Amino acid sequence: MPERQTHYDVTNTIRISDPREVGREVSRLLRALYRGINLAPVTRAFDTFTRIYTGTLPGYHGCDTWYHDAQHSLDCTLAMTRLLDGHERTVPKRSRVGDRRAQLGVICALFHDVGYIRRQEETQIRNGAELTLCHVTRSGEFLADFLPTVGFAREAAMAEQMVHFTGYEMPLDKVRVRGAKDRRLGFLLGTADLVAQMADREYPEKCHTFLYREFEACGLAGPALPGRPAPIYQSPEDLLRKTPEFARKLFHDRLDGYFEGVYRHIEDHFGGQNPYLVEIRRHIDYIRQIIESGDLELLRRRPEVVNAHALRGLLGVKLGGRGRRPRVRLRGLRTRRAKVSAADYIPI
Repeated sequence: MPERQTHYDVTNTIRISDPREVGREVSRLLRALYRGINLAPVTRAFDTFTRIYTGTLPGYHGCDTWYHDAQHSLDCTLAMTRLLDGHERTVPKRSRVGDRRAQLGVICALFHDVGYIRRQEETQIRNGAELTLCHVTRSGEFLADFLPTVGFAREAAMAEQMVHFTGYEMPLDKVRVRGAKDRRLGFLLGTADLVAQMADREYPEKCHTFLYREFEACGLAGPALPGRPAPIYQSPEDLLRKTPEFARKLFHDRLDGYFEGVYRHIEDHFGGQNPYLVEIRRHIDYIRQIIESGDLELLRRRPEVVNAHALRGLLGVKLGGRGRRPRVRLRGLRTRRAKVSAADYIPI
């Protein structure tokens, strides 16, 4: 198999830096899964995602974070759709989540990290990474406002809660999602977020460089910042050194634990193979090799951030145009910080 290309998914066939390409594949899978499905809500979501991440949606700066960039959210959305495909094709009919929940899950995956994006009036915030400790709450607020504009008003409050399956601002058993199918959708969402980023082609390098930089901006790494939790990572090397144990704990507590091993539905999608797990294991083994050798020169790849500037270049979008205004005024995303322990934050 040819070496995996930069900005491509685990199959080396989908360019996950391009919302158009990911959108086409997501739509193809959903149409094959649910005959006659109306994908207008998903289409609108991809359009809005593109505008807010490029910084062309009025009121928003666009994506400026390094690790949690546009590519990660698109990668997560593709993984979510594949998990849904495997789930729906293999579970009993009465256990399927159905086409409406599937679209909801895709939209939540697309916007699960939108809370990192600063509003233009948030002039006190220099980079979206400073919002790490409250970004999931902000993403939930965005979803609660956006979903009614695409016909999902009755699910908006639930989605605002469900997105917390992707974060650490709320204990998983405190997430208020009561229905069994809605909870299963949340498990798929949390799983998609984790497996997509850990299977990223440049995961070791991104942890060492990009994730550490984000943690430094919010006070979880480097020098202590006033009013922030005590740092838990002293250097990029320290974060990398702790990654294998955190990955083990992640599988034990979340992927195989609370999320009930739903990542295995990837195998149902791929006919028995799980390329995400293959990549994750390879990355963790490689990180262990780097740690044991002490040779950071083994981090040879130079990852590229798909932020607002890069995304505009890819799509040929220019700033300055008035553009179409959103149909609804989205309420201001809050900047309050959730009361979480710094120890809860692992290299993801």
